[in-house]
Amino acid sequence: MARSSSGFVAGLTVAAIAAVGFLAYQASASVPDTLGKPRASATPKTTASKTPRDKKNPAALPARSGSGERVVYSTDDDRVWLVGADGKVRRTFKVTPGTVDPAPDTYAVTTRAGAITGSDGVRIEHLVRFTLVDGVAVGFSAAVDGSTGSPDPGKKLGGIRTSRADADAMWEFATVGEKVVVVK
Repeated sequence: MARSSSGFVAGLTVAAIAAVGFLAYQASASVPDTLGKPRASATPKTTASKTPRDKKNPAALPARSGSGERVVYSTDDDRVWLVGADGKVRRTFKVTPGTVDPAPDTYAVTTRAGAITGSDGVRIEHLVRFTLVDGVAVGFSAAVDGSTGSPDPGKKLGGIRTSRADADAMWEFATVGEKVVVVK
């Protein structure tokens, strides 16, 4: 008798697990596309909330932007900070972003180029790349002619333009492997 009741319990357990699995599958199949599935802008490693700022000094280094030597880039404020190993800001400057923003996260400089033609057809110098977004290279650079105009909104462009002087400073500071922290 004990054998048949244990077999019966095992059978019920298998049936219950199968039923729960089937119900979970049905529930996941009926979830609307806008619910429960990550959007392109969602990031797994960081939150998308805006990093706290010093309201009296908008050029102050954002709180929670990491530690040690690093480049900090705020996509909401269009500003960059070059931060030394001691945590002190060496330089900060405004930038003109491309049309493709990197997600808030920590990256590293991957490649650099002295002078090339950007994806928008403009001759650029001191290109410091740190990520790809949907196949678009994202990095800091300066137009050789010194222009920092807004990019064509109809194109996918990852160039974050700086003045030539700021690009010189970035070039000296951000070698391959340098940490780049992107915040909102």
